[in-house]
Amino acid sequence: MEIALTVLMVALVALLAAQLPGRAEQVRTAYRLGEIERRLRLVMDQLGVMDTSPLPAEVREHLARGDKIKAIAAYRKATGADLRSAKEAVETYGGQH
Repeated sequence: MEIALTVLMVALVALLAAQLPGRAEQVRTAYRLGEIERRLRLVMDQLGVMDTSPLPAEVREHLARGDKIKAIAAYRKATGADLRSAKEAVETYGGQH
């Protein structure tokens, strides 16, 4: 009985693990998303469209205190952005306000 339960648990874990996206797929997805964001920024710049969406409150608080590194970290945590995108967003906002 215990052996059957152990085999069933191992099979269940294997099935669940097979459903998770692989590391390579995650890297490809992150790259593609980064490219889409980059191209969208280019189009918006070309059209003169300003992104007026506010930064998260925590990011604004860090910027108000002059702590850009913590602001970038907070932006990444809140949005899931990569380091370069977060840095650009924080610097853009910091330069405007």
